[in-house]
Amino acid sequence: MQLQVVSADRSLVNEQVDEVGIPGAEGYFGVLPGHTPLLSTLQVGTLWYRQGQETHYLAIAFGFAEVQPDRVTILAQIAEKPDEIDVARAEAAKKRAEERLAAPVMDMDFERARIALMKSLVRLQVASRARIRS
Repeated sequence: MQLQVVSADRSLVNEQVDEVGIPGAEGYFGVLPGHTPLLSTLQVGTLWYRQGQETHYLAIAFGFAEVQPDRVTILAQIAEKPDEIDVARAEAAKKRAEERLAAPVMDMDFERARIALMKSLVRLQVASRARIRS
């Protein structure tokens, strides 16, 4: 099936794939060729796709997934390949978010801090998977 992943500023993936794992708003779900059509919102998470024996990973945050029997289209607010992730920046963002959540102040936007932590954790996870495979 055809997988297309598009972020706000570019197209990241346009490939034939055998399987896709998507971080949907209601939880992760897998897609194989012939899947029932559906539309889902996305959460912060790792999108993976398999081509033969090789699995690829992307950091994804928010947007929509459209599934058709022969095609999956991902429209993400944020999408990054492992080699595009700045690990030092993600580590710094993780530390800042953890500090905010550990010592909340009266007018702190808790949800924003939680999302920042999730994004940094996903980036670090995707980057580490790429390093392990190399």
